[in-house]
Amino acid sequence: MKTSSKNLLLRTAAIVCAAAPLYFSSATSEAAERTFRMEAYGVRPGADSLSVRIDRALRSIRASLKKGDRAVVKFQRGTYRFRPEESVVRELYISNHDQPVQHPTAFCIEAWENITVDGSGAEFLCTGRMLPFAISKSRNVTLRHLSIDFDVPHISQVEVVRNDEGGIRFRPSEEVNWRVNDAGRFEAQGEGWAMTYNTGIAFDGTHRYIVPQTADLWIDMTDCRDEGNGEVTAPKWTDARLKPGTRVALRSYARPAPAIVVTESEGVSLREFTVYYAEGMGLVAQRSENLHLNGFRVVPNKAKGRYFSTQADATHFVQCKGNILVENSMFDGMMDDAINVHGVYLRVRERQDDHTLRLRFEHNQAYGYTWGNAGDTVAFVRSATMDALPHRNVISSIRQESPYEFLVRFRDALPASIDATEGYGAENLTWTPSVTFRRCTVRNNRARGALFSSPRATVCEDNTFDHTSGTAILLCGDCNGWYESGAVRHLTIRRNRFINALTSLYQFTSAIISIYPEIPNLKASTTCFHGGTPDAIRIEDNVFETFDAPLIYAKSTDGIVIRGNKVKRNHDFEAFHPNQQPLLFEHCKRVEAQDF
Repeated sequence: MKTSSKNLLLRTAAIVCAAAPLYFSSATSEAAERTFRMEAYGVRPGADSLSVRIDRALRSIRASLKKGDRAVVKFQRGTYRFRPEESVVRELYISNHDQPVQHPTAFCIEAWENITVDGSGAEFLCTGRMLPFAISKSRNVTLRHLSIDFDVPHISQVEVVRNDEGGIRFRPSEEVNWRVNDAGRFEAQGEGWAMTYNTGIAFDGTHRYIVPQTADLWIDMTDCRDEGNGEVTAPKWTDARLKPGTRVALRSYARPAPAIVVTESEGVSLREFTVYYAEGMGLVAQRSENLHLNGFRVVPNKAKGRYFSTQADATHFVQCKGNILVENSMFDGMMDDAINVHGVYLRVRERQDDHTLRLRFEHNQAYGYTWGNAGDTVAFVRSATMDALPHRNVISSIRQESPYEFLVRFRDALPASIDATEGYGAENLTWTPSVTFRRCTVRNNRARGALFSSPRATVCEDNTFDHTSGTAILLCGDCNGWYESGAVRHLTIRRNRFINALTSLYQFTSAIISIYPEIPNLKASTTCFHGGTPDAIRIEDNVFETFDAPLIYAKSTDGIVIRGNKVKRNHDFEAFHPNQQPLLFEHCKRVEAQDF
């Protein structure tokens, strides 16, 4: 090992986050805001078993409150270290993650109403594999003035020292605990984990953007040699694009847990909150309502020399409703999108009678949580063509029969065509949000910038997309692979600045703004998936600063207005994209596009 940290085995804690009472009733005239200082409960920098201490403190605080009181839980400034074996354990399915179900959790807010957690600038520093924050079945929750990091990230950053006919010689950063193992592979270790790598992301050592035309690197780490001076030679790793000084974030595709999960909650706000790293996403909000992020930052910890932040998306919103507002925030260096808002298509697996269907979660990272309730409105789509059926129905009853399947009875008779043979997906229209994404910066990240998939009003305005390595804005919709619904009906993209987006090719990267529903049989499609009115999607008054040609691509869309946009061409990088048309439309209608 190259540092003094030891590779300790994870001991699963036998402490389960205690069941809490249901929400308090509405506020009374005696309700007040009460501040509780966590040091009075033994929760201070340097203390051990912090998760257990926090759990006990929250129980005590809850017992002291009157109905309707707002609790302000205040930390001292400093570093609080959390370890999996000293943590409470939450049993939780988290969408778009690896579903280990049991999560050692640093801080658990469950069935609370009216609570603010004020970190006063504190850092929550986690070890091993764990879930830093879980908010479940709660209302009116605010997290502010906090940061989350891990002492030894599962992503290992290395610097290319030499690149020649002898392979690539690299120097791991100081925080990486590493060795060349007996099999001759470079291996990183942390508490409860060890990892070898065969892929990574290359960052320009000077400008911090992802090296153009590199995307996901394939890395051969066999026959590595420890040079004895803190450097490693990988003789079979050859890639002429990686100049000395390039930083490579060696990574896997594992995502056991995000930094923060919000589930079945309402009125959650994150303010001046920073996530430096998580072996998953920065924030996942699922089945929740009315969410506000202001000054939320998912960024590399530059004090530790990092070029990367989270292993996956910065923020991810799954089957939420109400309003999602993300503003004045920064998303930098993450290994996937800045924001992704979508619902979930369940696949029709069995038709039991004219009113009853068996529906199933299909993606292996999205299952286990509530999908619908009695009274929700459901729409149906034909998977092969993504044609939406005009039929709408209402759930009369729903029973979850396993983490994957539901038995759903509908109020009205179902069309005869809906069965398991042809392939249909069901979308819950009740659980769809309006979205505002404004005054944010997205930069130097892998894959895409912002993904919007909601039929309700969505506004993306006054943002800067700076060197997103893939498409800056994507509208997708997919009932065949990711099963992320749904169609966009009312979207405005205005006054955004796009700086050298789309430097590499990933999935759905046809242009800087890409409207790309996944439709296996587009020729057989009889309708347009997105839109539906003459100005359903408005792209106005944006500035594209680009070295390449493709600006806007749209497929299967009805109603696009493009006007008032400007293009500033540059020669910062070599043009390479196979699509050399600034505007390209396939299977679209009612398109109004002014020349750039």
